[in-house]
Amino acid sequence: MSRRLLETLFVLLLVSFLLPSMLYAKPDASVKFSVIRKENPNLAKETLILPYAFPSETMGATIGVGGLAKGYFQDQLLFGATAFGSVDDAKGFLGGMWDYKLPFTNRLYFTAYGAVSYYPRQRAYTEVPRRASSERPPPAGSNNSDPDDYIEDDGDDNWLELKLEYVLPLGSARNKDTIEYQLSNGILQAGATGGQTWNPLSSGVSVLYLGSSSRYQDFQTDEVTYSGDMFPFKFGYLYNNTDFPTNPSFGSSQYISYSKDFSDGNYGSWDFLEFEASKYFDFGESSWSRQQVLALNFWTGSSLSWKETEVDGVTIVENKPPYLAGARLGGFYRMRGFENNRFNDRSVIYTAAEYRYTLKWNPVAGVNWLRWLKLDWFQLVPFVEGGRVAGDYDLSELFSDWKFDAGLGIRAMTAGAVVRFDMAVSDEGGAAWVMFQQPF
Repeated sequence: MSRRLLETLFVLLLVSFLLPSMLYAKPDASVKFSVIRKENPNLAKETLILPYAFPSETMGATIGVGGLAKGYFQDQLLFGATAFGSVDDAKGFLGGMWDYKLPFTNRLYFTAYGAVSYYPRQRAYTEVPRRASSERPPPAGSNNSDPDDYIEDDGDDNWLELKLEYVLPLGSARNKDTIEYQLSNGILQAGATGGQTWNPLSSGVSVLYLGSSSRYQDFQTDEVTYSGDMFPFKFGYLYNNTDFPTNPSFGSSQYISYSKDFSDGNYGSWDFLEFEASKYFDFGESSWSRQQVLALNFWTGSSLSWKETEVDGVTIVENKPPYLAGARLGGFYRMRGFENNRFNDRSVIYTAAEYRYTLKWNPVAGVNWLRWLKLDWFQLVPFVEGGRVAGDYDLSELFSDWKFDAGLGIRAMTAGAVVRFDMAVSDEGGAAWVMFQQPF
């Protein structure tokens, strides 16, 4: 691998800190922690400011500048922001604050982030009104829909996320709500918070979540304006029983949440109930690797408010989540071989398996101008995914006619955080994603 290719790849990975992808995390709740690196034990604060440029099919040639700062005022507190513009008139600002511990509280954290942006080409796999999945031809976004059945036009995409998280005084967080992990060359040495036993009372970290979202997205065509506006509240519980949530090597995690949009907007009042579980197996070192981990993930959910009504001989759906929420597959996290939000319906089931192979070889170690990035390791990650959406929560339907994809990820640990570049292929082609954090 040439040095030029390595440098180009790493710039792409860095951009993941600064683009919209950094503002999405899965699941919504998280363990609150700080990282102490053996290579730099006295530096609790991390900063990064970086101009960037890249080509894009949806935005055109784009330039921007972004930055982040962690550890200022509070060890776990993170600030991040980016502004960008393109030759095709795409423009936007994104930013926020993550994990601010509220004054006069011991365990309550506040996060706020959002964006104001305009894109010349936005794509949505949807139709108005939305027909039931049993209709023929299948409606846009359903499991058997035509991959070319979508709308694409210019429009705004503005949103705001607010959330409160309470770290319960249980397990590894019984005596402290912010965990300190100690790393050497990016591998956990001390501070493991779970994985040996499954018991929320004695192991792992439990977090209660309350969040509110506001999103305004529209597509303005000659015939109609398609809107993705939504204003849901979400309640959730996370039990993270892994050794190191940023890059788990053993243990498990479970997350359950309920979303409810009380507004009577474009889709009527709607809700969504979901459950996610992950499991990790440590296979130790090898002659070429410092760590080998098998990571498994399962996710399922359904909209309880979903209502189907017959109008002029056609079954129409009401009280459904918009195409941007609820039971959806395709994109950064789930079914990475498909377009973003390619599939959306009432119910969903999804599975994934990744083999995370952390190399002993670090090709960036000898690149002088990249040393300030504190890059500890690279991972090679082959993965497979399978799942589907459906018009009802019927197991016989949900476990039939699955969609599949497979891919390879190149990931890096830099300054205690993971960035990833994932490429995947499916029967509809392929896609590549640059992202912050492991997918699960």
